[in-house]
Amino acid sequence: MQEIYQKTISEPLKFSGTGLHSGQVSTITILPGKENQGVIFKRVDLKDNNLIEANYQNVSSAVLCTTLKNRHGAKVSTVEHLLAALYISGIDNALVEINSEEVPIMDGSSKEFLDKINKLELVEQNSKRKYLRILEKIKLTDGEKEISIEPNKSSLEVDFQLSYKNKIIGNQRNLINFQTDNLNEIIEARTFCLFEDIEKIKKNGLAKGGSLDNAVVVSEDKVLNENGLRNKKEFVNHKILDLAGDFFLVGCRVEGNVKCYQGGHKLTNVFLRKLLSSKQVEIYSKENEEIISKKDLLNSTKLAVNA
Repeated sequence: MQEIYQKTISEPLKFSGTGLHSGQVSTITILPGKENQGVIFKRVDLKDNNLIEANYQNVSSAVLCTTLKNRHGAKVSTVEHLLAALYISGIDNALVEINSEEVPIMDGSSKEFLDKINKLELVEQNSKRKYLRILEKIKLTDGEKEISIEPNKSSLEVDFQLSYKNKIIGNQRNLINFQTDNLNEIIEARTFCLFEDIEKIKKNGLAKGGSLDNAVVVSEDKVLNENGLRNKKEFVNHKILDLAGDFFLVGCRVEGNVKCYQGGHKLTNVFLRKLLSSKQVEIYSKENEEIISKKDLLNSTKLAVNA
């Protein structure tokens, strides 16, 4: 059964670690959020204009991670694994203080975030949780990549398929219902890359903090990490985790059956913009099926995705 009321964290939680792409050590502190606030990042290393709303319209880059930027130029990157943890744990509102431009990658998954969050009791708030309901199928195609969503009145279900020439990754597919399935293998799934892509990624100024401690690295015929994979479908499971974090940027909880082939952060963000501009969706609260205006989710500064 879906929750009726919004929730926030009961006490502060702190995490420290290295940024995957910047290589800089950063600290985040998750604080309780106000009702209807959503998730807001606060760059405590900046004196002014340092609040960044976790909203799909504030996505300024979707290259290998999701980066948010406010209208003053303040950024925060690699937000997807933390947002997925907040979504999965049932947190609607939170203030995330961060002392640098990138959320720490931790072990490359959402596991360390959720291990701590799940030890706390969440606080139920007075305002009702918002849900986004799909009225008719919506689809987006970009070359070989494709993503669509169809109506589902009770949950978010994701059917994701990967197709790699690499024999280790190969063709992986998984179907996950975020309300009814055990999510442990999604939560623990780490970010990954091909060994032959590492130098190219680093030449582009990314992955400065990447290592076998926070990413799965795959060569032609083997996984280079000493202990191998955490589960058989770790590659596609991580893509599902990323999608959950990026979908939380809608500002409410999406109900629908999602099908995605060869997707990633950029495709998801473009799709969310199409989704929220469509007349085939509505936002409502549970209990009395009260319809809520989309205007509250569309009032952020519109910034183009830099792909």
